Amino acid sequence: MLLNQCRLSKALQLTLAVIKPDAVAHPLIMEALHQSILDNNFVIVRRKDLVWRRADSERFYAEHSGRFFFQRLVEFMSSGPMRAYILAREDAIRHWRELMGPTKVFQARYTSPGSLRAQFGLTDTRNTAHGSGTTEEIFHQVCSERNGFLLS
Repeated sequence: MLLNQCRLSKALQLTLAVIKPDAVAHPLIMEALHQSILDNNFVIVRRKDLVWRRADSERFYAEHSGRFFFQRLVEFMSSGPMRAYILAREDAIRHWRELMGPTKVFQARYTSPGSLRAQFGLTDTRNTAHGSGTTEEIFHQVCSERNGFLLS
């Protein structure tokens, strides 16, 4: 019986979740976000409160350096405290991205009204949370020498 249960269980996947300064600035929102993580069956592997310098934000979002929103994003992510989580769950990346909702807050309110960004997001930059899109992104954002500061 136990062997069959083990064969049926799926592997846990890790994902990176960063709660942005707009949400961390409000303790009740931060508490609601934390509870939402737990309510959605994520296991919190690691949690760390962060304050990034401008250079940290530039390194973390380097892939967007040529985009029109890069400077605004870097300024915002360097504007105050954040909280980073390493979350585990079966298919964690997909579940976290669904829980966050679309990047654009207006779209999130229309298409995913129960999502974190729909409930708590302010603008497309101040949209409450960041989540990695692939396992490769997680590696580069958390483990690489370039961004190893994230949860070290």
